[in-house]
Amino acid sequence: MRYDDQTDMGGTQEAFLTTQWSLIDGIREGQDKDKALIGHLLGRYWKPVYCYLRRKGYDNEQSKDLTQAFFHEVVLNRGLVQRADKAKGRFRSFLLHALSQYATKQGLKERALKRIPKEKLVSLDLVEPPSVLPESIADSTAEESYHYTWVSAMLEHVLSDVETECCEQGMQIHWSLFHARIVQPILQNQPPPSIIELCQTYGIEDAKKASNMIITVKRRFQTMLMHYVRSTVLSEEQANEEMKDLLQFFPKTAQHFE
Repeated sequence: MRYDDQTDMGGTQEAFLTTQWSLIDGIREGQDKDKALIGHLLGRYWKPVYCYLRRKGYDNEQSKDLTQAFFHEVVLNRGLVQRADKAKGRFRSFLLHALSQYATKQGLKERALKRIPKEKLVSLDLVEPPSVLPESIADSTAEESYHYTWVSAMLEHVLSDVETECCEQGMQIHWSLFHARIVQPILQNQPPPSIIELCQTYGIEDAKKASNMIITVKRRFQTMLMHYVRSTVLSEEQANEEMKDLLQFFPKTAQHFE
């Protein structure tokens, strides 16, 4: 689903507010009777919270339980969303500060599980997290893993949307070229195939045409990435600052994305 298409969630939610601060404002103002807004907000952040807790030394099962407990106890029951102040910076940083305070408590797991009955835990629809974290996260601090995971999840959404858009517009080969030349080498940390190789693989008559097809998708990716970043901040200046901060978490080979 493309981000600018997120206007109809079904049920009682007639209009879905796409920007992050609009989500928060909607929850504050009681517009979330069917929990669609809070569900979407939590969906953006459960992976960074989970990975942060893993890097704090909790195992897979403990981190899943504590992720649930953090969202239920702190984000919902203590009104963290209501206290978030857009004038003080990014919600991502605000949430990390609250998570850091939560994780420093003694006997965290035991107290959390005693206080929160299982039937009252927030349903996050967690995909089973890996029991072994990727090397990029396993070698990071808890804070770095939090931000890195948030960036990774964002890129997954953006790439998925770009692929969907290309397929809907009959540009499957454009996407395949972009994925083979740009995305796959980054994901697998390997050199990209040559343009000549790609022309032979996809039956394209000349290298210039293949290069232009890749550039077309690359520009769509850049546009959609900035669109997503703008949805998490309040101004163009903040969006540019956020982009600079995000790039430090990209692998060096991701310069092809810029």
